Amino acid sequence: MKRAPLSAILLAAAAVLGLAAANRPEAHPLPAGTVADRVVVDKDQRTLTLMRGAAALKTYPVSLGGAPAGHKRREGDERTPEGVYRLDSRNPRSSNHLALHVSYPAPADMAAARARGESPGGQIMVHGIKNGAGWIGRLHRLADWTDGCIAVTNREMDEIWRVVPVGTPIEIRP
Repeated sequence: MKRAPLSAILLAAAAVLGLAAANRPEAHPLPAGTVADRVVVDKDQRTLTLMRGAAALKTYPVSLGGAPAGHKRREGDERTPEGVYRLDSRNPRSSNHLALHVSYPAPADMAAARARGESPGGQIMVHGIKNGAGWIGRLHRLADWTDGCIAVTNREMDEIWRVVPVGTPIEIRP
């Protein structure tokens, strides 16, 4: 069996990497002035999609909590909540690169946890990578590593921060 010349292999690898780079979310930035009116997270697909009306503006791959299956029930369960919440505040000084706070726990989440004698937990965010570790970039997606948050790369978080105003609904689907 004849081997392909090294130059052909390198050319093919460069083409694949170039195609992958062109399809990365950050390769196609949203235009200035774009505003999302809803965020949809699909936990099963590991995606976050910015919406404007019925139109998807952009989709980003995400990492979730370390035990993402099912709805968050209590503090420390490493689950990402499910349901409709709001992105109700911003934290530019987060321990992760920028953070948008998810309004979890809702009153129903608090009541359910109280009935079980547990704390529902909180501090669920959409955020970038831990400060000082941004060099990890897309490699963070190799594992679900948050405590229940939704994580994207720092570049992606910069864009999300720019187009998602405080008060935007976020729907987190199983």
